[in-house]
Amino acid sequence: MPTESAQNYDPTKGRKFIFVTGGVMSGLGKGITAASTGRLLANAGFDVTAVKIDPYLNVDAGTMNPYQHGEVYVLKDGGEVDLDLGNYERFLDIDMTFDHNVTTGKVYQEVIERERSGDYLGKTVQIIPHITDDIKRRIREAAEGHDVCIVEVGGTVGDIEGMPFLEALRQFAHEQDEDDILFTHVTLVPYSKNGEQKTKPTQHSVKELRSIGLQPDILVGRCEDKLHPDVKEKIALFCDVPTEAVFSNPDVEDIYHVPLMVEEEGLDQYVMERLDLAEEALPEDERDNRWRNLVTQETTGEIDIALVGKYGLEDAYISIHESLKHAGLEAGVDVNPIWVHSEELADGYDGELDDVDGVVVPGGFGSRGIEGKIEAVRYARENDLPYLGLCLGFQMAVVEFARNVLGLDDAHSAEIEPETSHPIIDLLPEQYDLEDMGGTMRLGAHETDIDEGTVAHEIYGDTSCTERHRHRYEVNPEYIDDLEEAGLRFSGHTNNRMEILELPDHPYFVGTQFHPEFRSRPGRASPPFVGLLEAILDGDDARGRTEEEVEA
Repeated sequence: MPTESAQNYDPTKGRKFIFVTGGVMSGLGKGITAASTGRLLANAGFDVTAVKIDPYLNVDAGTMNPYQHGEVYVLKDGGEVDLDLGNYERFLDIDMTFDHNVTTGKVYQEVIERERSGDYLGKTVQIIPHITDDIKRRIREAAEGHDVCIVEVGGTVGDIEGMPFLEALRQFAHEQDEDDILFTHVTLVPYSKNGEQKTKPTQHSVKELRSIGLQPDILVGRCEDKLHPDVKEKIALFCDVPTEAVFSNPDVEDIYHVPLMVEEEGLDQYVMERLDLAEEALPEDERDNRWRNLVTQETTGEIDIALVGKYGLEDAYISIHESLKHAGLEAGVDVNPIWVHSEELADGYDGELDDVDGVVVPGGFGSRGIEGKIEAVRYARENDLPYLGLCLGFQMAVVEFARNVLGLDDAHSAEIEPETSHPIIDLLPEQYDLEDMGGTMRLGAHETDIDEGTVAHEIYGDTSCTERHRHRYEVNPEYIDDLEEAGLRFSGHTNNRMEILELPDHPYFVGTQFHPEFRSRPGRASPPFVGLLEAILDGDDARGRTEEEVEA
């Protein structure tokens, strides 16, 4: 159904679909380009959703190493998905479901299960039509109830694993009205040694796309700078698109400026005209400008936050990076995440945190770098350095407190050290008999009760919160009384599950068993992250500096 602000939209004409493919190389920014297009259409009054196609054979992203694929993003229904869905949620300010992520594993699993149950009535099960039909079904179902559905195809054109999906899109376009479908192709436009913007990679990529039966309607060139007018004309000529259908997406300082950049290029207007939506869009002076106002506001200072983890890759912690940025937008300051490798801290503290204003220890799995994370917790606790621990960072805060305050020297998580005599963190009871690893953790949105008069109550402004989870181990109930008698406060809980911890006499020492970073948005920052920055800015002696000195 259309939004109230696009009342002239005619649902009998069918929903609109924008398919986004990429060429030359992966990691070009297809997702950000697609999300930015969606943001501009939403500003114009349309209800926009998105689908991310991941051609890998995994059913979901839950068992994938962050080094290979970036962070595992968790949706409200517990779906473990590609990080691009996090960008869609942040840019469009929507909550998506596991149905909005389509993988080869999902599709083949469904088709094989249907074949085993006899649903195909003796037919030979083939890529065409059975696999492609299931792909098309998933796209149509995800688009229900929305004006526009943006579908991003992961990988690059020519990848063998992506072929069934591109064939499904070709069929999809054949079955829809022409003005309901738009193909956007994102390619690399590199510089030569003499400083010339080269179009040949784009030409070859489009040639590959056309050989599959798909003709792009829009070409978006990713380059360090805007495409020169003559380069746009050359791309248009050799790729058989109008010159006005070639757009630049140059490098920008902040990904939240990409919608402003492609809007300046006129991408949104061209998309609406091509999809026959221009007359139904809100007038320019009535469009939602909150995004532009938010991301272009002036800041008054900088804060350095140490992010102590084991993956030396920004994409592994992208939601945390973005949550710090959102909190900075709310506080009116720039936040600089300072990478601190937890393995460097494992042999003892050597000044790595001396010059930062706060510490975040993120989630993770495995034993590598664990002792360094515990050392970061100890330093923050003992030196009144504002601290936020997320999932594993929450658990290691409990372990550190048990070791250094309760005196339980070998206290640990049973996940890391199964033979510990003090399993402060232990396996959830419902996990004991599970054999499969994928999709079996405590996942998705769950409600947490918050005690009044606590830091958690202050930052959330309520006696409950709903946040997303992804873990197998929790605080062992046998140790809760001893921990609280020694001064650690569990201020958030679900039945006998400890969800939030804090130290009452510390400037800001908060840990959450859940992942608040997955619900943070520009303009709607996550409360624990906002609380961290406020504690730094409001402190009388934040790392030895006054508030005026911090802001300066």
